[in-house]
Amino acid sequence: MTTKRAPQIVVQLIHIAGPMKGEIQNFTESVITIGRHPSCKMRLPADLTVVSRQHAEIVREGNQFRLIDHSANGTFVNGKRASDVLLKSGDVLEFSEQGPKVSFLAEICEGAIQEETPPAPPLPQKAVERTPSPQPPPPPPRQSEPVPPTAQTVKAPLIIQYGPTLRSFRELPVTIGKGSQCQFVLEHPTLAAQHVQIFFAQDRYWVKDLTGLRAVQINRQPVGDQAPIEANDELALTPKGPFFKFLGGGRLAEVSESAIEEPAPPGREAPKAPPTETIDGKRLESLFSKLRNIVKS
Repeated sequence: MTTKRAPQIVVQLIHIAGPMKGEIQNFTESVITIGRHPSCKMRLPADLTVVSRQHAEIVREGNQFRLIDHSANGTFVNGKRASDVLLKSGDVLEFSEQGPKVSFLAEICEGAIQEETPPAPPLPQKAVERTPSPQPPPPPPRQSEPVPPTAQTVKAPLIIQYGPTLRSFRELPVTIGKGSQCQFVLEHPTLAAQHVQIFFAQDRYWVKDLTGLRAVQINRQPVGDQAPIEANDELALTPKGPFFKFLGGGRLAEVSESAIEEPAPPGREAPKAPPTETIDGKRLESLFSKLRNIVKS
């Protein structure tokens, strides 16, 4: 017998400008208060006087979220002042003019499935005594090596943020490099004309090194020909950059070189550092499976 918990909506606020730039905050509360007061869920520095002590709040209404402004200097959604407005994933919120900015994202997390096994009836004493000792299970059949996936054209979302540039794609694969034939042209002295390819296969995202020089790395390990990339993996197009962090859901965001952790020596774990993503885009789309609202670039 199985039971399933109700789905949970997680609100993600990505700080893209202001004193908390680069931080990512997750909230599950039905009301998210924002301001300088110590009681606020998203608390901004006390000396940031352009922000009110109780500046605004985000209120959940079913599967939607409403922004309500309580400030003197105003709250702006995508550059327009708003007092009471429904939000959608990808909206950019600014708390007072030229104040801190965050990108609003919402993700539906499916409830975990739990197994409920009814208790087995007690065995008669005689049956227990006559039960032979359990035999070890037979070894599992040997499985053949999985066939590496190939990059085929599929409908899958991808968002790439690099500096002030933000591009959204609905179809993969996407090729990145300096050449004009690339879908995402990235002017960087270390890159080849066609440097790397992002594609979707076997229900996951993959990175393919097109240089033939083992230049592309995931978590400081060369991908070889190609390798899957998971949420929170660090992607380096070359050992000297550019550097990205894969946020999951098809979102690839630039990070600084200092945000890439050095590998730990044998026998020692690398210290865990807080996320320091650098997000400079003006618009970010949500790509979660239950809240698809991709805006054409």
